[in-house]
Amino acid sequence: MPAAARADALLVRALGVRQLAASIFNYTVGSGIFALPALAVARLGSAAPLAYLVCALVMALVVLCFAEAGSRVASTGGPYAYVEVALGPFVGFIAGVMLFMTGLTAGAAVAVLFAKSLTALLFAGRNAAAEGPTWLPPVLIIVVVAALAHVNVRGVRRSARIVEIITVAKLLPLIAFVVVGAAFVRPEHFAWGPTPTLSGVLGTAGIVIFAFSGIESALTPSGEVHTPWRTVPRASFIALGAATLLYLAIQWVALGIQGPALALNDTTPLAEAAAVFAGPAGRLLLLLGATVSMLGYLSGNILSVPRSLFAFARDGFLPPSLSTVHARHHTPHVAIVVYAALIIGLAVSGTFEHLAVLANLTAFFLYILCAVAVWILRRRDVRTSGKPFLIPGGPLIPLAACLANAWLIYETAGPQDASGIAALVAIAVALYLVRKYRSRSRDFP
Repeated sequence: MPAAARADALLVRALGVRQLAASIFNYTVGSGIFALPALAVARLGSAAPLAYLVCALVMALVVLCFAEAGSRVASTGGPYAYVEVALGPFVGFIAGVMLFMTGLTAGAAVAVLFAKSLTALLFAGRNAAAEGPTWLPPVLIIVVVAALAHVNVRGVRRSARIVEIITVAKLLPLIAFVVVGAAFVRPEHFAWGPTPTLSGVLGTAGIVIFAFSGIESALTPSGEVHTPWRTVPRASFIALGAATLLYLAIQWVALGIQGPALALNDTTPLAEAAAVFAGPAGRLLLLLGATVSMLGYLSGNILSVPRSLFAFARDGFLPPSLSTVHARHHTPHVAIVVYAALIIGLAVSGTFEHLAVLANLTAFFLYILCAVAVWILRRRDVRTSGKPFLIPGGPLIPLAACLANAWLIYETAGPQDASGIAALVAIAVALYLVRKYRSRSRDFP
């Protein structure tokens, strides 16, 4: 039995449909939804909900691919494991790098939003237009990311506890916003102007889909899922359906309350919409909810993603120092510190929209690799145990997932984004070749 299989065999398969669905929903419903409604309206006007429907359709195709792959490869690692089993260690490593970059750029994007949201919260007592000094958001990014890194270095239990507490806190303001705000929507705000072009809808969906990302990371503990051939598909679709309904409700209420004016504030649009029907108290509640939600996302992000750096170093792809474990706290402290520095550098130098696009693009490439992996896994009839879940329509769904994600890449990526992704792939290939050369040198002195 391979070493990886032996390691997975030691894990307890305790996650059922309810637990896995809750985990995926919690990971998916994060911070982006507090800001993305304004961006969608700025690009599509009252037709903004179309972007969410496109996102839901694309993610449904992706989830179908994840469902079959997860029912066939019940190993810890999620999409990284699916691709590695189907396409080999080389492409699997590239998938791992894409998964890491998705987490890194998403974390940096949320760090930008968090700093702006906290600044707005600190100046909430003045007026809605108060933005605070320009130096404050970068300072907040540095202080908060460094503090979360420090908490993670001191032990995983502290960080996990923070994530658990914040999970409930981030949902309550969103649900309250939908339930109470629904009584204040104005039907005239839903009137469409010119019908948006398909290119415009897809381009907007390519950014809004940031709110749907996270399932690829939430499926990482596949080795701890009970009867994965049944649990993964059911849990994935329950979580996706719940997230889609919540997002559409939030967009509908926010648009119905403010109409085109929703696009005027791209940092705290839900807070400004809440102020219309609940006054300063409503605005403060949504600002607080957004800030807490973003803090929770960052805490979870800095808890999990640095482990990829640790694993890459452990496997010989990065300097061995990144796989160092703290003698007292037993955490990968070097990887955590380096990862925190990377987030700070990206967040201080980038904008939310650009970082969200980068996160989405790397996720799109990962989704394509997973769709190809499903087709190969089915051809080879790979199965861990039990009868695997079969996507209806044969290869049509994986093909549709590839085409949909490729189209989103085309409509979303600018020249700078494309060159950045190409450079990332080149770096991944170089790291893999260097590691392979070193291993051969050791075998044949």
